Amino acid sequence: MNSASETSLYELALQSDFPPPALQLSPTSFKSISDSLINLLIEQKIAALVWAKLPKGETWHASLEQYARLEGVSKTIYLFAHPQEELKISTARSDAPTLAQLMSSDDISEMTNVAEKVSTTPIFSIQLAPENALRREYFLIIWSAQLPIALFARRPRSAQSPKIADSLASLDTMSSYGQVSQLLENTPDRKQMLLTRCSCDITLIEGALHRLEQILAGLMSDQLPPQSDELTALQTFTAELVAHWTKQRLALASTGLNVRLAEQLFGQTLQQQEDLWQQNRTYRKQAEGADSLRLQNEELIDTLRLKDEFLNTVGQELRTPLTTIKTALSLLGSPTIKLPQRQRYMELIEKECDRQSSLITSLLDLVHLDQVVDQSALPALRLSDVVPGVVTTYQPVAEEKGIRLAYTVPEDLLPVACMSNWLKQIVINLLHNAIKFTLTGGQVSVRAKQQGDYVQLEIRDTGVGIASSEIPKIFDRFYRVRQSADDSSGAGLGLTIVQQLLLHCGGSISVKSRVGEGSTFNVLLPVYKSSSDLGL
Repeated sequence: MNSASETSLYELALQSDFPPPALQLSPTSFKSISDSLINLLIEQKIAALVWAKLPKGETWHASLEQYARLEGVSKTIYLFAHPQEELKISTARSDAPTLAQLMSSDDISEMTNVAEKVSTTPIFSIQLAPENALRREYFLIIWSAQLPIALFARRPRSAQSPKIADSLASLDTMSSYGQVSQLLENTPDRKQMLLTRCSCDITLIEGALHRLEQILAGLMSDQLPPQSDELTALQTFTAELVAHWTKQRLALASTGLNVRLAEQLFGQTLQQQEDLWQQNRTYRKQAEGADSLRLQNEELIDTLRLKDEFLNTVGQELRTPLTTIKTALSLLGSPTIKLPQRQRYMELIEKECDRQSSLITSLLDLVHLDQVVDQSALPALRLSDVVPGVVTTYQPVAEEKGIRLAYTVPEDLLPVACMSNWLKQIVINLLHNAIKFTLTGGQVSVRAKQQGDYVQLEIRDTGVGIASSEIPKIFDRFYRVRQSADDSSGAGLGLTIVQQLLLHCGGSISVKSRVGEGSTFNVLLPVYKSSSDLGL
């Protein structure tokens, strides 16, 4: 427990009979409240005495300086500061005396006229000793007939590094609350709050002023020889200064906080908090906008990277059949080539030409699929009008391989929203793969059925199957995983095209497969809904 001579103003408030509630405020909020109090004095032109110890910097003292310039209103402002803190108050700077100036005076009689000098100046600066009870505290005490109020704040001991003081001082470069808030949120000491208490208790305020008088009486007394003229002059100066502000305080006899002023102060504080909230909201939106732009930029970079990879893969895919064709042609030109070999090279060239044609056709299909399609404009289409015809076309191919091919497509299925050529391309690609990867004696079936708001189209085969680790990759462009017995010349774009076509019409595709048992591809196509169904 501190002795009475070491008690700070914050501790005094804490030890009062009815201590005000403790608050944890950021420096921004503390400045907002202190400025609100001073601005109320200015707006209402209230005569007052002000005692203040605030962080260094012109921004912190701007409201006090504005009040000091207010004409036609009696006021005196006593500013307390540490030796290392230079008070930058321009108002009456040449006239307002400081204790250091008075102590350096050669004429001791000048010190006995301090009260007269103080009475003619709005601001008086008081420099505290390096070690004093107020070294970790800030305060603002206002005494007037209608507005007696005190604001006490303390920096926690964990905040006693130069960084927090520098953060508070850096507010000098900012002028608006929103900018102050933005600056503080960027400082490493943003979490160092000020322990704050606010009171309108006249007894507590008088006790705080009495404590300031005690602190003032102890200034530099330990640095002067006992019973010296300088010490006597200092004691006289202190007594006159205290007598001066006591006389002023008694002249402004306070009856307590005026209700009307309290309402105005409350409304002003709410408005400032609203302004702060609005400004922070703006900064938040700007930050969100920056994040959105960053994400869009990353997506654009990824898209460009994928396009580069795609073009590189396309180049390799186009080069492979051309290299094979060129090699076969050079061998056909040999004078010693036999007829069976010539026939085999001719078949190889034809096969590679088909592969080249398939690749180019698939690439053109993908280019067309990059265009945006309005799904609401898609026509109604019945699966029974498309699927049976495609399956019938592949019957001879299946029979030639010894594969049983069957389909079940009820005619009473609801129509789906899809282009006819899209559905045909989807069935062709899936059916082609199913037959290609099914061995002789196997089966391929196509079934359609209603499933809620979708029509399900299932293509099932008893082919070689797909490893579970490969399933997530099968819709990637140019990806080929399954090996068929008769050919491997696919472009690796069939399933990619199927997926893109389904995305364009609002559908989807999934696959289940086991190696050696076969695969099942499930396609979901959205049921067609007319404008009346959609409520348009």
